[in-house]
Amino acid sequence: MIISRTSAALAALLLAAPFAQAQNYPTKALNMLVPYAAGGPTDTVARVTAQAMGKPLGQTVVVENRPSAGGILAPEVVKNSKPDGYSILIHHIGMATTPALYRQLRFNPLTDFEYIGLINDVPMTVIARQNFPARDFKEFLAYVKANKAKVTYANAGIGAASHLCGMLFMSAIQTDLLTVPYKGTAPAMNDLLGGTVDFMCDQTTNTTNQIKSGKVKVYAVTSKKRVPSLPDVPTLDELGLKGFEVGIWHALYAPKGTPKPVIDKLSGALQEAVKDDTVKKRFADLGAEAYPADKATPRALAAHVKAEIDKWGPIIRKAGVYAD
Repeated sequence: MIISRTSAALAALLLAAPFAQAQNYPTKALNMLVPYAAGGPTDTVARVTAQAMGKPLGQTVVVENRPSAGGILAPEVVKNSKPDGYSILIHHIGMATTPALYRQLRFNPLTDFEYIGLINDVPMTVIARQNFPARDFKEFLAYVKANKAKVTYANAGIGAASHLCGMLFMSAIQTDLLTVPYKGTAPAMNDLLGGTVDFMCDQTTNTTNQIKSGKVKVYAVTSKKRVPSLPDVPTLDELGLKGFEVGIWHALYAPKGTPKPVIDKLSGALQEAVKDDTVKKRFADLGAEAYPADKATPRALAAHVKAEIDKWGPIIRKAGVYAD
């Protein structure tokens, strides 16, 4: 009887231990893994977010860069990490597009992670070389369709934001165009400025200065509403491509099985971060907009990831372009 009672008490303690640890979380620094190199837009978003979340958590959030082709290494590492809340992942729209771009992906965004919440969204712009003949979007669309065999669309490589935007645009206008992939945004933009290629669709973080300096023509933005830094530029939805929306959104994830009290604390800290005026200003400087606090939640992110996978999967598969 004594042995039985002792065993029962020990079992109860073992069951209670993880819950107690979750309630006391965090007791040490956290690692936020970034799928891309230091200095890029996602790395900057990570550092701003990590610093802001550290305050309500009462611990340092250390940014750890794990760059790889397509940004697929960091999610693998976090997927296989201990589900205790000390290893979390920041990722952008690539979390929803990799399942279609990679046929041998070693993680599933829908089943291998706990969702923490959405962080911010970066709109994109449809721009063309300075001497492109079209004066407005109506003329642009007519010219592109009439000259589809020779009009060139530049992107920064398979899976890049500009690649995704181009695929959605071609799908929306039901016209296949000649695509010119580059190894990064910089060489693509250089050739656009030099007039070697005709047009591209890329993030405001990469295009706003070129637009404001008059070095490129801008026809539209890809967000639901106009961009505050480019108030005179209409949305594609306004211009007739109803429902067209592409944004490079960022979000946070934890390994599957991370206790709910831990996820709640992480999500709460993220909600405080996106409400912070300093964070909002830093994001605005990048051409990004922080999501409202009610979107920095597991439920909102779960719905968003599924919707984005459902949106991009058919487009990517129809294009027949794969990264592996």
